[in-house]
Amino acid sequence: MKSKVITLDGAEAGEIDLDEAIFGLEPRTDILHRVVTWQLAKRRAGTRRTKTRGEIDRTKKRLYRQKGTGNARHGPASAPQFRGGGRAMGPVVHSHEIDLPKKVRALGLKHALSSKAKEQKLVIVDSVDLSVAKTKLVAKAMKDRGWSSALIIDGAEVNENFARASRNLWQLHVLPIAGLNVYDILKRDTLVLTRAGVAAIAERLA
Repeated sequence: MKSKVITLDGAEAGEIDLDEAIFGLEPRTDILHRVVTWQLAKRRAGTRRTKTRGEIDRTKKRLYRQKGTGNARHGPASAPQFRGGGRAMGPVVHSHEIDLPKKVRALGLKHALSSKAKEQKLVIVDSVDLSVAKTKLVAKAMKDRGWSSALIIDGAEVNENFARASRNLWQLHVLPIAGLNVYDILKRDTLVLTRAGVAAIAERLA
């Protein structure tokens, strides 16, 4: 499939062939959901933890004698029912990561890219190289192109001046090809790929 290529200034820069097997699929929400769930579960820290009654720094002596007080029978004050006691069945440190086959992950990327192409929210730019690192240049380009929220994917490395210039723009996220992922593609309204990014995607997902 053919797609127009533009510059950051909006000028035409020719055309590019996009692989139908990567950008021309019918998006499946079930595949996208599986991959996003896998991504978000993997990034969870899993460090929430509470103390059990055995870890509470309190005396292990009974609160009062077993019989004769007219009160209920109780053990030490570290029991969960008391204020300051241990937590019964509380959270423990563990990994939330789940397994997902590599083929499904790759398929998820293809469907995410295809969904942007189908929605006509995929833009191909010649390059994002800047001679000077000025945020106002990037901000003006975004405003002129109508990119309210965009993800830009470059080749192996992002131009240093462009990366520095876009650092303060919260609505713009810039990644090299190694950082390409389904969650960020779906999170942003517009997906912007450079020529180098398209070639790297084709090589990665071929």
